[in-house]
Formats: sequence, structure tokens, C-alpha cells
Amino acid sequence: MAQNVTPTKSNLMATQKSLALAKMGYNLLDKKRNVLIKEMMGLLDDVKLIRDQITDKYNLAYHALQEANISLGIISDIVEDVPVDYGIHVKYRSVMGVELPRIEYEESKLNLGYGFEQANSKVDYAYKCFSDVKELTVKLAEIENSVYRLANAIRQTSTRSNALKNISIPQFEKTVKMISESLEEKERESFSVQKVIKSQKERAQ
Repeated sequence: MAQNVTPTKSNLMATQKSLALAKMGYNLLDKKRNVLIKEMMGLLDDVKLIRDQITDKYNLAYHALQEANISLGIISDIVEDVPVDYGIHVKYRSVMGVELPRIEYEESKLNLGYGFEQANSKVDYAYKCFSDVKELTVKLAEIENSVYRLANAIRQTSTRSNALKNISIPQFEKTVKMISESLEEKERESFSVQKVIKSQKERAQ
């Protein structure tokens, strides 16, 4: 970059301004990256906790389903009568410009869509277990999606900040140095020429 810029005062001022903006941009990106990393680390702790919980809940739910199938035979007909849950709503919150999902789950009362003559307490228990799994799955989906978005944002922010730190800022600094040295050299040459002219005039007089 430095070799393609004419060493003038106007170019020096423009390059110094670009350098200042690049440094400001790097500082802002670095702060943004730190905030996003802190946010993601907090969510990663929640992910591990919920994954452990959901694994236990799934094991319990499938065991309950197995018990229900053993007691009544395959209960696929009963499963088809379970109503669809429409209590999930997705909103978003912004963290340093990154939109993170916030899932609002309106937990409804257990609405058994089958009659007592079709099922027994084991079916009811399996239904309750899978309702618990559903609630945890909603939480896990929200957190994992947030972590994914944060990780992408951190990667993009790091790429931009590293480009400023390792490419743009050094190039601007090199250009400023080159122009400054060229202007100083020109000033020294101009001063020397003026001294020579002044000396010649004094001799002529």
C-alpha cells in the first residue's frame, strides 16, 4: 500500500485518519468478541446441564413407553390421539448485534386425548414423561441455537479484527511512516536549497 501513495500532506492526513479508524474498529471488534465469548461460555454450562437432564428424561420416558406397550400391546393408536402442542413461540434478543432466540413455552395442562377404556396408568405415566422431555427439548433447542449463532458471530468478528490487526493497521502505519519520512526529506532539501540561494544572493551583493 505504501508504495502506491503519493507522499503529500493531504495523503498523510487521510492515511492517519484511516489508521485511527482502523484502530478504533479493532478495539470495538475486540470488545464485541469478548462479550460474545462470555455470553457463549455461560450458555455452554447450561447446555451440558440440560443435556445430562434430557438424557435421563429420555431414558425414563422410553422405559415408561416400553412398560405401557407391554401392558396394552403397541399403543400407536393412542399416540395418534395425543393433541398437537401449539404453545411454543419464538422471540429474539440482541447481544452485540447478534439475534439470539428466546423460546416462550406456554406449558398447557395435560390434555389426554384418549379414553380411560383405551389406556391405563402406565400410558398416563409415559405421556407425562414425554411431556417433561418436550419441555427440556425446547430449552435445549433455544440454548444450542444461541450457541451456534454466537460461535458464528465470534468467528466472523475474529476474522475481521485479525484482518485489521495484522493487515490493515500495519499497512496504514507503514504508509504514514513512508509519507512522513518523504515529507521530512523534502523539507530538508527545501531548506538546503533556500540556504544555498540565500548564500548566493549575499555573495552577489
